[in-house]
Amino acid sequence: MTTITFPKRLPYPTVEGYSIRPDEAIIRTDMEAGPARQRRRYTQTPSKIAVKWIMSPEQFCLFEAWYKYYAKEGAEWFVITLLGGIGLTEQEARFTQQFEASIIAGRLWQITTELEIRDRPTITEDAMLIIMDSDFQKLEFTVDKLHILVHKSCPNKLN
Repeated sequence: MTTITFPKRLPYPTVEGYSIRPDEAIIRTDMEAGPARQRRRYTQTPSKIAVKWIMSPEQFCLFEAWYKYYAKEGAEWFVITLLGGIGLTEQEARFTQQFEASIIAGRLWQITTELEIRDRPTITEDAMLIIMDSDFQKLEFTVDKLHILVHKSCPNKLN
């Protein structure tokens, strides 16, 4: 895993304009007769993520310096917290294009670009099977009750 990290002092990307686009994961071969054949291209499918940040002038100053010196003008992989189907998670990413910055509201900077991640984090196959075979709302309620019992009720009784 890479050791370069996105600065903690900078904000998360905004939800507005945020999108995830997986690369084509299959290779398709048309046949002279019969249906086309398909096969999996990757075991880890890279994805492109359109991101936008809103930053103060001070934050944008830090972003530009980090981009130049640590991200090597976008060439290096780095660790950043991004939103996906399982929520906010740290992911390895790199820039696929130069960022574009524009001033909004007379003072703030809007930075837009595209990131590439190696693989989208997902729940495990076992967790997927449990969710598929269960009433998800009841399961979530039970997990919440268990969390309260273990982390709130039991420690109070032990003290």
